[in-house]
Amino acid sequence: MSQLRTVQVLGGGGAGSGAHVGSLAAGLIARGVQVTVCAPAAVDLVHGFSSTGARFAAVPRRSDPVSVAALRSACLGADVVHAHGPHAAVRAAAALGGLRTPLVVTWHGRSHAEGARRHVRHLLEVRAARAAAVLLGTSSDLVDRGRRRGARDARLAPVAAPVPRMAADPAHLAKVRAELGAVGSPLLFSAGSLVPRHGYGVLLDAARIMGALDPVPQVVVAGEGRERAALQRRIKGERLPVRLIGARDDIPELVAAADLVVIPSRWEARSRLAQDALRAGTPLVATAVGGIPELVGDAAELVPYGDPGALARAIGGLLVDPDRRALLAAEGRAQAAGWPTEEDTITHVLTVYDELAQPLTRTR
Repeated sequence: MSQLRTVQVLGGGGAGSGAHVGSLAAGLIARGVQVTVCAPAAVDLVHGFSSTGARFAAVPRRSDPVSVAALRSACLGADVVHAHGPHAAVRAAAALGGLRTPLVVTWHGRSHAEGARRHVRHLLEVRAARAAAVLLGTSSDLVDRGRRRGARDARLAPVAAPVPRMAADPAHLAKVRAELGAVGSPLLFSAGSLVPRHGYGVLLDAARIMGALDPVPQVVVAGEGRERAALQRRIKGERLPVRLIGARDDIPELVAAADLVVIPSRWEARSRLAQDALRAGTPLVATAVGGIPELVGDAAELVPYGDPGALARAIGGLLVDPDRRALLAAEGRAQAAGWPTEEDTITHVLTVYDELAQPLTRTR
């Protein structure tokens, strides 16, 4: 049997989808699959797809004829094309026009566009779902969303996040806490882009309520985004015990140093931050949205989105209950042990590829 040839198509290459494609490429190549990754050149600089042994083709994140032609050229001869995200899927479908190559699409998350952009995003998702021979969703609600958008075959994908490798040296973690301003006070940590859907305005509301606690917790948020200036004005104007520390590449270490991890988002799929928290045994308080309940089970405190009072109460309750924190730490590690591994992810994707490529091979 000839070597299976796949093309992975990325758009902007967000942290989650980029890491997934890097892991997938390395695992597929180890199993004898030929892999080409198509993405903007800057994405390869961040994720290093070439270092996995994959061929990298720089393709701009545009839908103009020149970009689509470049993507089509990279996809010629592939047995399966795999696009990550609705935008990449629509571009891949255009590039494959007239070819019989099957298209697999993975949805790693969802957009929260408003107004006219929301309608445009809806149409994009419909086109992406209908173009897919198989649509893979990283959470059950994404699978349901794909079906509502017209997917012929939508399935849950066991997508694993890479397991961070770090030694939790107590002395070093104490130094990290001191650098973040948590000396003699609890450290609450969150991370994500500073955009409305991540709910940091609600977290600031909760921080104001938690000002009545003794000691007052120090809240630290890692990430950048268009809301930074507005959030910083609130922090200064209301004298909130919150620090915005910008983008960081040591998130697992910061998670391990924290007393609690907080996720106030409007929606998440398989939150990488939640996974880091449970693996580290750091108790998690998160909103009961999207794929979070499915991901964490009973191993976290879940609250409604947009309710700063509920968020503050859940955090305050855990801070005064060391037994409950210890229980969540143990349950978190147990929950994490049952998550799919990178090997599970690669096996599942390769099964889908074989299912789609074999009938095509037999008719060639």
